[in-house]
Amino acid sequence: MTDTPNIAGATASLTPSATTGTFARANTKENLAKAGQQFESVFTGMMLKSMRQAKLADPLFDSKALDTFRDMQDQKTVQAMAEHTPLGIGRAMTDFLSRGQPNLNEGGGTLPG
Repeated sequence: MTDTPNIAGATASLTPSATTGTFARANTKENLAKAGQQFESVFTGMMLKSMRQAKLADPLFDSKALDTFRDMQDQKTVQAMAEHTPLGIGRAMTDFLSRGQPNLNEGGGTLPG
């Protein structure tokens, strides 16, 4: 069996599942929860970027350096929000996806978050 790290840092098995014969990447609750957290982060980042583009007023100081710094700050902010105070969109996605994978529901536990 070969395990490889994915983008979220969790490992996924690259051997076919015994029951389905397909490659299963999201067969663990941990992988699914991390994917939901990343989805939450991306969604919140897009929402924050849209709010920044609305520009309700002209900035007092405006430069490319400030824009770059603000983008990096926004990225860290949305990652922290997704981890500590999620909006719930990631949780809804993981709940929906876990319903389609009966092997995740056999343990009777719920997804963290």
